[in-house]
Amino acid sequence: MAAAAPPLKDELDIVIPTIRNLDFLEMWRPFFQPYHLIIVQDGDPSKTIKVPDGFDYELYNRNDINKILGPRSSCISFKDSACRCFGYMVSKKKYIFTIDDDCFVANDPSGKQINALEQHIKNLLCPSTPLFFNTLYDPFREGADFVRGYPFSLREGVPTAVSHGLWLNIPDYDAPTQLVKPRERNSRYVDAVLTIPKGTLFPMCGMNLAFDRDLIGPAMYFGLMGDGQPIGRYDDMWAGWCIKVICDHLGLGVKTGLPYIWHSKASNPFVNLKKEYKGIFWQEEIIPFFQSATLSKDSTTVQKCYLELSKQVEEKLGKVDPYFVKLADAMETWIQAWDELNPTKAN
Repeated sequence: MAAAAPPLKDELDIVIPTIRNLDFLEMWRPFFQPYHLIIVQDGDPSKTIKVPDGFDYELYNRNDINKILGPRSSCISFKDSACRCFGYMVSKKKYIFTIDDDCFVANDPSGKQINALEQHIKNLLCPSTPLFFNTLYDPFREGADFVRGYPFSLREGVPTAVSHGLWLNIPDYDAPTQLVKPRERNSRYVDAVLTIPKGTLFPMCGMNLAFDRDLIGPAMYFGLMGDGQPIGRYDDMWAGWCIKVICDHLGLGVKTGLPYIWHSKASNPFVNLKKEYKGIFWQEEIIPFFQSATLSKDSTTVQKCYLELSKQVEEKLGKVDPYFVKLADAMETWIQAWDELNPTKAN
């Protein structure tokens, strides 16, 4: 009997930002080899990145980004993993899975290797329930359902736009937490997927993340970070705050929980503190901004939502620091570039 075809084989791209040879793909070969990879090379474009044999991939470096986007390439970060969002833009597939090159295959409590990509696909293909919390978590998982008292009118759920996975071993901590807990490791495997409720923000991590590009892709901009910018390590979280406000407005869902990956390497907390320093202060203004952000009924597409949000960023967060005026402008440039490369999906 022939083996079943990998799910969404022709509808999903795997996006990987990197500055090094991709030896980590060997461990992922059983799960990733059937899929197309988009590799976004950060740093020195003259450096050759080696990819193991047998993978179907395209690789873009900074020269390629500049050539493809021209002046609009200014919206793509340099010397920061935020550059990964260029891969989202050039993809032509419906779904995206993105992973960092220091993330490996994890094992579940039984010792079985976890196919993270397969679980993300399951999450994305099942509805979310952001309007009413189900105490058995995801009611669409095998062996679960809606509990007593859950409104029947809400059991259809909403389309899932984002699947946010977690990590064993090195947790995704900020620099101050890394400094006070340098030896802390996450060994807890929680067998759960839940929908993040409407009106609730979350700190999105980009190293084990999947999303429906058709539903939310234009909002998956990882901002201006890294070289020449006053802040780093807030790229994925910025995107997460933006997509959550837009998902809530458009009636889309965001899931978090399974799948787990094995995060192998803790980044330097002192380097991280330098990158995060301003963000640690700014987020006390940023979070209330997103918590109170509302979008007009005229914003009926992701692009319209994102442009409306960018104007609010300039108007309100621009008072916190001039950086946010620059960021708001980059958000508009990102949408222009997205629509130019994806004309049939331009709105």
